[in-house]
Amino acid sequence: MGGIGFFIPLLFFALVIITSVIKILKEYERGVIFTLGRVGRKAAGPGLIILIPVIQTMRKVDMRTLVHDVPTQDVISQDNVSVKVNAVIYYRVVDAVRAVVQVENYMAATSQLAQTTLRSVLGKHDLDEMLQERDKLNKDIQEILDHQTEAWGIKVSNVEIKHVDVDPSMIRAIAKQAEAERERRSKVILAEGEFQAAAKLSEAAQVLATSPGAMELRYLNSLQEIAGDRTNTIVFPFSLNELADRFTR
Repeated sequence: MGGIGFFIPLLFFALVIITSVIKILKEYERGVIFTLGRVGRKAAGPGLIILIPVIQTMRKVDMRTLVHDVPTQDVISQDNVSVKVNAVIYYRVVDAVRAVVQVENYMAATSQLAQTTLRSVLGKHDLDEMLQERDKLNKDIQEILDHQTEAWGIKVSNVEIKHVDVDPSMIRAIAKQAEAERERRSKVILAEGEFQAAAKLSEAAQVLATSPGAMELRYLNSLQEIAGDRTNTIVFPFSLNELADRFTR
C-alpha cells in the first residue's frame, strides 16, 4: 500500500506536466507561443503543439468571425436632433501575433473604438441621412474601423446600424415637417401647371390673332358646345346677316 501511495502523487505530477506540455488546437484556433518572453513571427497550429515546460507559454486566439453588439449610443445629429443608436459589428483576427502583442485586449479595444466611431460618424450627418442613407453610413463606419484596427491584426468585415430611435416629441415635429413639405410640393406642382397652361393659352391667342378664319372656327365650335345643352339661351354678339356674310366670304 505504501508503494501505491507514493505512485499516485507521482502519476498526478506527470499528468500535470503532460497537459502543460502538450496542447491541441482546433481548426479555427491559433497559438501565440512565448519563449522566455519573446514571441515568434508566426502563430502555431492547428493540431498538436508541444511546449517546453517553464521556458515556453502559449495563448490561444480564436480566428473565427466574431459578432459584437455595440451598446446604445446617444448621438446629436448635425441638425441638433438627439437620437439613440445601436449597431452590430462583424470582425475577425487575421494576425494572431499582432492581436496578442499590439493590444492588451483586442475585443474590448475593438468595442470601445466602435462606440466612439459610431458617435463621431453619425454626428456629422442630419437625421434624414441617418434614416435614409444607412447603407452608406454602415460602409463609412466599417472603413474607418477596419483602417484603425489593422495595426492590431483585426479585420472588420461589416457594420450594421440596427436602430435609430428618436424621441416621441421629435417624431411629431418630423411628421409636421413632412406634411408641410408635401403641401409645399403640391403648391409648386399646381403653380407649374398653371404657368404651363397660361403659356399655351398665350400661344393659342397669338395664332388666333394672326388668323381670322381660325378665330371664327373657334367661335363656332364654342357655339356648338353651348348648343348641346337645350336649357341654354344663346345670344349672338352680332346680327345674323353679319354672321352670314362672314361665312360667304
